[in-house]
Formats: sequence, structure tokens, C-alpha cells
Amino acid sequence: MRKTRTASMRNAEKESCSVNKEESMVKFTIPLPPISKKNSQQIVRRKDGRPCIIPSQKYKEYEKAAGRFMPKVSTIDRAVNVKAVFYMPTHRLVDLVNLQEALLDVMVKYRVLADDNSRVVVSMDGSRVDYDKEDPRTEVEITEV
Repeated sequence: MRKTRTASMRNAEKESCSVNKEESMVKFTIPLPPISKKNSQQIVRRKDGRPCIIPSQKYKEYEKAAGRFMPKVSTIDRAVNVKAVFYMPTHRLVDLVNLQEALLDVMVKYRVLADDNSRVVVSMDGSRVDYDKEDPRTEVEITEV
């Protein structure tokens, strides 16, 4: 994981999100290269010898770093659309659904969303993968449905 802080990271720390209560909208940016949770899972054995799948160290580092950029809002527990645009640093093919899953898991961990089930996140309309070599990031917009 890249340790240097880009200009967008510094700006995002200062203005990590905007909240428009009239439209019930939250916008924020995670100025880190998007990462999938599933592509690098580890299989470990529990004490009883049964295998268990855990996230990779790379994902755990991403999850911790992304937490700094989560908006300071009351936990959302009503029906919302989560639009996410993932700006990747390369043209390599990625799985949009895996990127969305990782994003939702981070938002649940940091209590932006109460849960990522279909009663809270009713849609992810408008989400897509794009390319930005110089400034990889994830732009998130949460709107009430």
C-alpha cells in the first residue's frame, strides 16, 4: 500500500464529506486506490482444525486507512442508494461487485451504514469503474430512496 500522501488525500482529510440534509445526501471521497476484498483472501485453520477464510493483510490495511475518510454522520438505517465511482490506477479488469462489497463492508465497520442488507442498501445505481492513473480513489454518494 502506498505510504505517501497525495494532494487529494490531504484535501479529503480537510473536507472528507458533504452532507445535504434537504436532499438526504452524503458525498465523500476515499483517496486510496480501490481494493477488492475477495481477490486476496487467506485460508487459516481455527483452533479446532477447521479452515476459515479471512481478509488479506493488504485489505485490512486498506480498511483501516479508509476509515479516516468516512463521513461523520449518524448511522444510516433507512433505504438508500449508494453510488460509487471507483477510479483505478490501471486499466486492468476488475470486478465491480467485489469493489462494491469491500466499500460496503468498510462503511458498515465505521458505522456509516447500519448494515449492507437489501433493506438499507436498496440499490447501487450509477456505480462504475473508471481510470485515473494519477489520482486513484473512490467517490461515494449516498441518497435516500
